[in-house]
Amino acid sequence: MTPTEADRRSAFEAPPLADALLGGGLPHAAERHLRYAGASYHLDAVAEQHLRQAQAIAPDHAAILIGFYRFYFYKGRLAEALDVAKQCLAKAARENNLPQDWRKAAPHDAAFGDYESLRPRFFLFSLKGYAYLHMRLGRLDEGRAAVQKLLQLDPSDKVGARVLLDVLDRRGQDDDE
Repeated sequence: MTPTEADRRSAFEAPPLADALLGGGLPHAAERHLRYAGASYHLDAVAEQHLRQAQAIAPDHAAILIGFYRFYFYKGRLAEALDVAKQCLAKAARENNLPQDWRKAAPHDAAFGDYESLRPRFFLFSLKGYAYLHMRLGRLDEGRAAVQKLLQLDPSDKVGARVLLDVLDRRGQDDDE
């Protein structure tokens, strides 16, 4: 499944939403650079430079991290996207007062079951991205461990981790044949 140019561009149009949902306070100049990055998506160096300028203004803001994650992901730069997913996980762990090692997070540590609780949801989606990228990079055991943790934290599977587990299970069946 290849994202369309519109999908890619829309990946950068989320800053106001991310700003409102994930801590607020994104300076206008940083938001402007995120928008320029989206408009320059087809020019890798230009888009990435705008992301870096946004990062210089608001280095730990979730909207900036999400912008980098999406840029690297859609460009197929999966190792770099994984690095950003790790940064997102660390930020989400700090903001939810969770252990820095996601393996030690427990269902009672945050309101993981409440989909309206945005900070726990950011943690779950960051962990899902981490799991998915490990799978794509061939690190299936780490991907599976992260998916299993997701299902432990979110047994109702609001973030869609079961799909990833099904992919891993099917892959194992295909290998057996």
